[in-house]
Amino acid sequence: MLETWPVMLAVGTVLGFLSGLGIGGGSLLILWLTIVLDTDPAIARIINLLFFIPSALIACFFRLKQGTLKLRAVLPAVLAGCAAAALFSWLSWRLDVELLKKLFGVVLIAAGARELFFHVKK
Repeated sequence: MLETWPVMLAVGTVLGFLSGLGIGGGSLLILWLTIVLDTDPAIARIINLLFFIPSALIACFFRLKQGTLKLRAVLPAVLAGCAAAALFSWLSWRLDVELLKKLFGVVLIAAGARELFFHVKK
């Protein structure tokens, strides 16, 4: 029953709404796919990427239209992010998956520690 079109459209709509708000609907999509629908994690990541592209483009279009997105400030980050994504996607085919998981864990711990212990003074 959870794999019917009406359920999938409802889940996609809710997750698209959350993505538009910047809450992270993609993370919830991966949870939905892997836990509820028992999808293989590799397939869930691919679906998440395909879900993210139109969601991000639409959100960026409206943020640009509202004037809250400044292309001159964002463009270097976009280009660097695309280059890094291409490089590390290529590397992921050649590196051990367990090593990548550990490296990602280190990045998450470092980001969490930064959020907890370092605050910018205004």
